[in-house]
Amino acid sequence: MTEQIIPAQQNTNTIGKKVWFITGAGRGLGTDIAKAALAAGHAVVATGRNPEKVTEAVGGHEDLLAVKLDVTIPADAAAAVQAAVDRFGRIDVLVNNAGNFYAGFFEEITPEDFRTQIETTMFGPMNVTRAALPVLRAQRSGLLVTISSTAGIVGGEFLTAYAASKFGVEGWAESLALEVAPFGIRSMIVEPGFFRTELLTPESTSYAESAIGDYAERTAQTVKAWKSMDGQQGGDPAKLAGALIQLAELEEPPLHFAAGADAVGTFETRAKLLQDQADAHRALSSNLAFSDA
Repeated sequence: MTEQIIPAQQNTNTIGKKVWFITGAGRGLGTDIAKAALAAGHAVVATGRNPEKVTEAVGGHEDLLAVKLDVTIPADAAAAVQAAVDRFGRIDVLVNNAGNFYAGFFEEITPEDFRTQIETTMFGPMNVTRAALPVLRAQRSGLLVTISSTAGIVGGEFLTAYAASKFGVEGWAESLALEVAPFGIRSMIVEPGFFRTELLTPESTSYAESAIGDYAERTAQTVKAWKSMDGQQGGDPAKLAGALIQLAELEEPPLHFAAGADAVGTFETRAKLLQDQADAHRALSSNLAFSDA
């Protein structure tokens, strides 16, 4: 199959500005990133399933283009990228932010819901990035920002579907970074801890139906605890958005960015756990090669 390269043409209205392409910009962190990018003087392609809601959330601006995009539909991704290039001539920063949350114990999450989680938060970023890469390669520049989670660093109960998608997107993004670096394309994976976004609201979180008695008490306690956290998370998404604008200006952005003090703690705990696991059976692990004897 012949690859279709979308030619990037300089738009005189964006000279001196970067063009940010942000998914899931209709609410939550995506809205904050779009607002921060506009405030910093950049142009923004803000996408969501309902462009009118995106415009309403972000606010009108001459350098804003709101575009319909369901990240699970490759044709939507291709059309949104084309719209961005038609309006602004290029894409400088791609932010894969759109997401949702299917919570529950593995045995109680339906196979359909598990697959839906993967489709949105793992294959979604892949669909959008696949559509945008021809533009970034043609430019020989760009930054891929993948909004992951500390659930992509450390798994946890009630997180099997979500963590599976985030662990998957981490491996994909880290590997892709090596593939596209020779084209001048940089990569940054962002692992937020708990931020006061809309992820735990009923619009974004779906809880598996409690159907197995062995899990019933823990399910009730976990759902109650998580619902009580909605709107109480310690992280400020506006500050995170500002940090991302700052990091995007670096010549070498970090491949992994721990977003929030709790995320820093998760990084440190995970690093220590892996080191301890490596040390625990070092002799046995190191004695598994073929022997010439």
